[in-house]
Amino acid sequence: MNALRFTRFAAALVVALSVTAAHAQAIDWVTVGDPGNAADTSGYGAVAATFQIMKYEFTNQQYTNFLNSVAATDNYSLYDENMANLPRGGILRSGSSGSYTYSVKPNMGDKPVNYITWFDAARVANWYQNGATSSSSTETGAYTLSSGTTIAPAVNAGATFYIPTEDQWYKAAYYKGGGTSAGYWTYATQSNTAPTAVTSGSTGIGSAGNTGNFANYAKSADWNGQDGNVTTVGTNGGASAYGAFDMNGNLYEWNDLTGAAGPGRQVRGGDWDRGSSFLSSASTINASPAFVGVGFGFRLAGVGGGPSGVPEIDPATGSSALSVVAGVLAMVEQRRRRAKLVA
Repeated sequence: MNALRFTRFAAALVVALSVTAAHAQAIDWVTVGDPGNAADTSGYGAVAATFQIMKYEFTNQQYTNFLNSVAATDNYSLYDENMANLPRGGILRSGSSGSYTYSVKPNMGDKPVNYITWFDAARVANWYQNGATSSSSTETGAYTLSSGTTIAPAVNAGATFYIPTEDQWYKAAYYKGGGTSAGYWTYATQSNTAPTAVTSGSTGIGSAGNTGNFANYAKSADWNGQDGNVTTVGTNGGASAYGAFDMNGNLYEWNDLTGAAGPGRQVRGGDWDRGSSFLSSASTINASPAFVGVGFGFRLAGVGGGPSGVPEIDPATGSSALSVVAGVLAMVEQRRRRAKLVA
């Protein structure tokens, strides 16, 4: 291939990959520092080491990417039909077992994924732990899972992607930061007063990072014909002191207790349906890890999970689209220089 033809080919490829990169789902992380902080009066929140947690709740688009990577057959029931059949679900499934494909419903890609069990979240953690490709195991890695069990296993030593422990989640949501004895807010919007509910009719379509003491709860976001609904992640009020959004409202989020095995797991933060008392640091709910609900979602934590804005690994290639674009540009420049030397 001569230099001119290669340049034209590479330019077209860069355009195509740039489109892919523009639509890639980024996983944004925030760092929760102040290691060795004191616990709250509730006994929760003390964490010995710095860790990272997702800035936003895991979305329907991100979960769709995961399903399309590993659930063509769906041996582990990662997809729940309520996602399609009920109006607050956000994912459709097509085809038959062995060739299932998944897509997001209109206007639901940037909403948090619901109808998620603790086991579903653990399998997402395993997928990332193993490289987030179509060949990555969902059964081992961060957790060693056994199909059919209702006992959640302990997190494995060395896990770098995992469901946050209750202490980690509590700290990321309520701790004031800035030292090891800074104290705690009652609500995850950096306030001791209950957030204002989002206005009726809000779809949460707007710029991520809205600020203010408000949250999506108490059936206040009436859209898509529903009396209360999920809204776009990151658009419902102020972040926690560490910059994590929607830790109050939108969806309850799975916690991992202390990381030990057990028949129960906690959810925290409240959801689009419940009242303000369920948002507070005093509220925690014990649930079976196999429970499926319209108000249950998750976010992952990690060790060295990456700086904010790191593109999600492409499930088909194991690389981010942006890294592929950079590689193509490097090849174009190398071929251009060789052609110039020959000329």
